Amino acid sequence: MARQAGFFDDDERLKWLSAAGDPLERLSRVMEFELFRPELDAALKRSERAKGGRPPYDAVLMFKILVLQTLYTLSDDQTEYQLRDRLSFMRFAGLGLQDEVPDAKTIWLFREHLVRAGAFDRLFARLDEALKVKGYLAMGGQIVDATVIEARRPRLSRDEKDTLKGGGVPEDWSPARRAQVDTEGRWTIKRGRKRETVKNDKRQALGEIMVPLFGYNNHLGIDRTHGLVRRFSVTPASAHDGAQLPRLLDPANTAAAVWADTAYRSKANLRVLDRRGLTPQFQRPKPRGKAMPAHIGQGNATRARVRAHVEHVFAAEKRRFALIVCTIGLKRATAKIALANLAYNFTRLAWLEGRTAPA
Repeated sequence: MARQAGFFDDDERLKWLSAAGDPLERLSRVMEFELFRPELDAALKRSERAKGGRPPYDAVLMFKILVLQTLYTLSDDQTEYQLRDRLSFMRFAGLGLQDEVPDAKTIWLFREHLVRAGAFDRLFARLDEALKVKGYLAMGGQIVDATVIEARRPRLSRDEKDTLKGGGVPEDWSPARRAQVDTEGRWTIKRGRKRETVKNDKRQALGEIMVPLFGYNNHLGIDRTHGLVRRFSVTPASAHDGAQLPRLLDPANTAAAVWADTAYRSKANLRVLDRRGLTPQFQRPKPRGKAMPAHIGQGNATRARVRAHVEHVFAAEKRRFALIVCTIGLKRATAKIALANLAYNFTRLAWLEGRTAPA
């Protein structure tokens, strides 16, 4: 019987995907996901199943599914659907057409086990060690910055907000209400730059644009040479950026320079850098009520060209991954943001490995 025009069998479809440059196949080639198995198994603490029962899904397979979720901004239900529908997803996860696909509840439960075990810091550390083994040492100094990752905004009265800020929970809240409101996220103000306008031959300063945001801060440090995330920390959005500097410094970086904005310039942070033998390359603030001295402005501009590299990470996570926090609480927010930082390093590694060697 003649084959119908336009019909492909499964092998031909996979070959076509490979020829078209399937990014997930490229990611599988550069990243050995099996190296995460010890940390995953330790977090899951699965029994030997002496009593029988349905065998669990492979831990590495499930971790790959979380990576797919992050890369393509999928809910648990959407992830289940796409795993059933897309050959590229099946191949990346290690599933065949004949295999059973984890449902949305199973995906949620797996992620929740990792959250409760606090496994994401260890998974990130495992990746960092693997990067060093591949030759991607932290080099060239480090760049530190933070950005707000927005979360679902709660609708609260002023009294409820004051109670939460004080570390309490309103007494009249039902258990359902307590479970649905994020009591650990915080509000902050994102300030825009002041601009000047000319009116009647006179310069007038326009007011700052201030945007209220609710959520969590993703504090991170990258190495200058490779642009890989080396350290990260997650806090409520109201936390001061500069206070996180000691947690973000990578002692393995081969250079001493540390680039950061004016929020990190404090006596305490300068003492920390001095004790560790590091050199601060912090932005300097404009003198109050005075024009910015030319030499300070020039130095800030030079440092800003280096600091701009960290914005590539934030742009990838917020635009390409559409990163937002839809969960409740700091632990789950940390898991969501940690997965985004992991996924960014995976895609960054694929790009680094795919570069052509210089002539």
